Amino acid sequence: MPEPLADLEQKRDVLYARLRSLGDFRRGSITLNYRKCGKPNCVCAQQGHPGHGPQFLWSTTIKGKSYAKSIKPGPEMQKYEEEIARYQTFLKLCDEILQVNEQICDARPVGEIGDEKELEELKKKLLKKYKGKYRKK
Repeated sequence: MPEPLADLEQKRDVLYARLRSLGDFRRGSITLNYRKCGKPNCVCAQQGHPGHGPQFLWSTTIKGKSYAKSIKPGPEMQKYEEEIARYQTFLKLCDEILQVNEQICDARPVGEIGDEKELEELKKKLLKKYKGKYRKK
């Protein structure tokens, strides 16, 4: 049996409150890298040597463009880790909010049209609105 509309709206308000209290967040991930410098006489050029490092790199992709930044271990890295964790929480909250909103939309009653003339006018408006979207090409 579906939940009552008032309960769903209260659940959504709680989720919005959690979203407001989330704080700062950022997308991306942190990776651990070892890199070879390319100098032939360097220790990193020897077989089996992992390379210089460890280096911590924050990276993300925004609208198809990649961004990366080297971060220092310690307070800076901890800050990035917390912000990334809050971003994951943000994504989960957004998903929960969407689910509750869809349940609210399903629970709200649909308006009724009693007049036949009003129904015909509505059909004409909708036909005009959506006709261009379904034209054969």
